[in-house]
Amino acid sequence: MTSVLAGAPSMSSSAELRMKLDLAAPTLNRAMNALWKPAGLRERYLDYLEVMHAVIRASVPMMQDAALRCGELAADPVTPALAEYFAAHITEELHHDDWLLHDLAVAGRDPELVVSQLPPVAVARLVGPQYYWLRHHHPISLLGYIAVMEGNSPPPWLSGRLAAATGLPAEAFRTLHHHAVVDLHHSAEFDDFLDSLALTPGLRRAIAVSALSTVESFVDLLTRLTDPTRTRYSDDQLPQ
Repeated sequence: MTSVLAGAPSMSSSAELRMKLDLAAPTLNRAMNALWKPAGLRERYLDYLEVMHAVIRASVPMMQDAALRCGELAADPVTPALAEYFAAHITEELHHDDWLLHDLAVAGRDPELVVSQLPPVAVARLVGPQYYWLRHHHPISLLGYIAVMEGNSPPPWLSGRLAAATGLPAEAFRTLHHHAVVDLHHSAEFDDFLDSLALTPGLRRAIAVSALSTVESFVDLLTRLTDPTRTRYSDDQLPQ
């Protein structure tokens, strides 16, 4: 029997990825909404800035590694454009980890202590797979991570409400507000770029696997900030 979809145009790469991420969206949205509940919000926001610093300081080095890996795979038809994308994105993301340290300092936390402490295992579980896949499979996988992390920024109005609710100075929300605004543009730009690539089914799958892994690990990280029954650092109970 001939399918009624025979001859119909295939789904674009970005539409396919968004469709898969939509299935995971309710779980991620619940975790993000719990982050902003009123009880304990002030300290939880500062804890959030600390773990996001640990995440974001890996962004530029990870893209630099991915760009280098693209150079090693120069014969691959998608890697030249991918390397250009990473290079442009590196410029856009430079020093955002320093911004977070500034926000924390304004809010009263010690930036030197934040930098010196061991990052949570939950952060390593979020970021670590990307290093593996870009080195041992294909740097295209990093696009799945970027799609999730830039596609789920808080709304632009949230920073003002959080400042009012926590009593923290508005300057402590600078990085949060910046990403809420610019990541809207980045998401549209990302979809256009993804659809410009001639992706094989295997490369599409690599992006999707990376994206869904990112959702799972990001939910775990957020839950450790909001659920009192779980430890913030999953190695807290290791024997000393």
